[in-house]
Amino acid sequence: MDAKISYLEMIQGVITRMASNSFMLKGWAVTLVAGTFVLSAKDSNSLFFLIAYIPILMFWVLDSYYLQLERKYRVLYNKVTEQKPDEIDFKLTAGKSRAEDKTCYIQSLISRTEIWFYFPMSVLVSIVIIFSQLCI
Repeated sequence: MDAKISYLEMIQGVITRMASNSFMLKGWAVTLVAGTFVLSAKDSNSLFFLIAYIPILMFWVLDSYYLQLERKYRVLYNKVTEQKPDEIDFKLTAGKSRAEDKTCYIQSLISRTEIWFYFPMSVLVSIVIIFSQLCI
C-alpha cells in the first residue's frame, strides 16, 4: 500500500508541475504583451501592436499542451486509485488522447481556462490597435 501511495504522489508531482508551467506561461504572456505595448507606444507605429499577437498565439499553443498533459496524468492518477497495489506497473507514461477524457489537444486548446484567458487578451490587442489607428 505504501508503494501505491508513493506512486500516486509521483503522479501528483507531475500534475503539479504541469499546472505550475501553465501558470507561468500565462504570466509570461501578459508580460510580453504589455512589453510589446510599451515598445509600440514608444515608436508610435501602430503596426508594432500586431507583434503582440505572436506571444499570445505561441503561449496559447504551449499552455494548451501542458493542459493536455495535465489532463492525461489526471486520468492516470484516477486509474491508479482504482487498481490493486499488485497491479501497479509504476510507469509515468501518460496515456493516449481520448475525447471522452478531454485529453485531445484540440479540447485543451479550446477549453474554458484557455479561451477565457487568451481570447480576451487578443480582443484587448485588437482594441488597442483600433484606438491607436483612430488617434493617428
